[in-house]
Amino acid sequence: MLEIFSKSDIGLVRKSNEDACKSGILPDGAAWAIVCDGMGGANGGDVASRIAVDLISKQILSGYADEIGEEDLQNLISDAVLNANDAVHARAGADETLNGMGTTVVVAVVSHGVAHIAHAGDSRAYLIQQNGIHQLTTDHSMVQEMVDHGDLTAQEAKKHPQKNVITRALGVDTFLQVDYCKAPFPAGSRLLICTDGLTNYVDEEQIFLLAKEMDAERLTDRLVAFAKQAGGSDNITVTVIEN
Repeated sequence: MLEIFSKSDIGLVRKSNEDACKSGILPDGAAWAIVCDGMGGANGGDVASRIAVDLISKQILSGYADEIGEEDLQNLISDAVLNANDAVHARAGADETLNGMGTTVVVAVVSHGVAHIAHAGDSRAYLIQQNGIHQLTTDHSMVQEMVDHGDLTAQEAKKHPQKNVITRALGVDTFLQVDYCKAPFPAGSRLLICTDGLTNYVDEEQIFLLAKEMDAERLTDRLVAFAKQAGGSDNITVTVIEN
């Protein structure tokens, strides 16, 4: 049986929460979750993330069927993200005060023992199991590109002054390239989806150690609290799906 726990917190510095998230359990027991981290100033960020979360969730809920095949599920998730991209981009074009707004996005559907994930930006999905933690998504960021090209080490990347510059986001352009991946999700697995308000303060090793100590609900709360204790200068959103 799948369970989901979510928490979104404004953090200690920001005046508004530009993160947005939604999640739920489908009639056949499958789980879905969406996490977005908006950008574009106080107005634009929360508008972009809210539009994306609302539209994607509606499309998943209306398009998902009990016996959906893996290819159809991939198309459903990817199309939902692309439609949200169109909507956010159109809204930004229609309102000068929202010009340039966008949002990161991670969408996950866990169905029939497989986690399906689509994403754009630097919000992340991690698979946590008994033997360790594995990052399923790759950040779309300037610093990640530098790591990929061998110009920076992963350790140097954590402290790089431009680590928050992202190279891909929903709503910024008419075209969006959506990355998709899937992973087996047997009993005992957890899927952590989070914004960089968590990962800028809490590293993989700390997440894994906490996950070994506590159930999914407590883990969700503890990760948010941990990020705030470590500085909490950004909004923090954490969703955990547990099998």
